[in-house]
Amino acid sequence: MLGFLQFQNAILLIVHLVLLVVAIFAFVSSLTFSSEAYRAAGKWSKAGWSIVLGIGCLLQFTGGAPMLIIQIALIVAAFVYLADVRPALKGLIRRR
Repeated sequence: MLGFLQFQNAILLIVHLVLLVVAIFAFVSSLTFSSEAYRAAGKWSKAGWSIVLGIGCLLQFTGGAPMLIIQIALIVAAFVYLADVRPALKGLIRRR
């Protein structure tokens, strides 16, 4: 039984660390594009994405157990940014 709990805790730690890396990557990426790029791509503002992703990083880093629903929503926002917004912003840069 103890071995299973250690395995489960190790898996949860790995998932937590992977989500932290995703959140940090999305946050740093959001800071690298200009505000004009966000407007040109027709996406939410740079400030909006940076704030949401920054709060997501902070909650993921601290654990955020009391705010689990908010933490999940902010991780989903990081995946939305990486799947939709970042490719649109990168596409604008390539066209220049």
